[in-house]
Amino acid sequence: MGLLDSMAARVAGGATVEFRPSGTSMAPLIHSRQLVAVAPVETARIEVGDIVLARVAGTTYLHLVSAVDRTRGRVRISNNRGRTNGWTALTRVYGICVSVDGTERPTARDKVRVP
Repeated sequence: MGLLDSMAARVAGGATVEFRPSGTSMAPLIHSRQLVAVAPVETARIEVGDIVLARVAGTTYLHLVSAVDRTRGRVRISNNRGRTNGWTALTRVYGICVSVDGTERPTARDKVRVP
């Protein structure tokens, strides 16, 4: 189990987590090793442009929502470099990025699922 899978399991259980993902696919929104905070998400409030922790075709990503299909209950996940990872069910979206290096993501806190 990788870091993102471990974080997804904790967020799915209701925890807000902080970690430092690596890679360049989300730059300049998230640079490699920046501290991110991810909280459980109210999936009905997800919008294009949100950064979410989601599982797509067997891989967990911290990537952008590039499209929302409410009729079919799914979202399209993409990186910030133009690559689309694919569609996934809203039930496979575990959390929303609420801050990067301590800077709050606009509107993200309004989408956090409260128990």
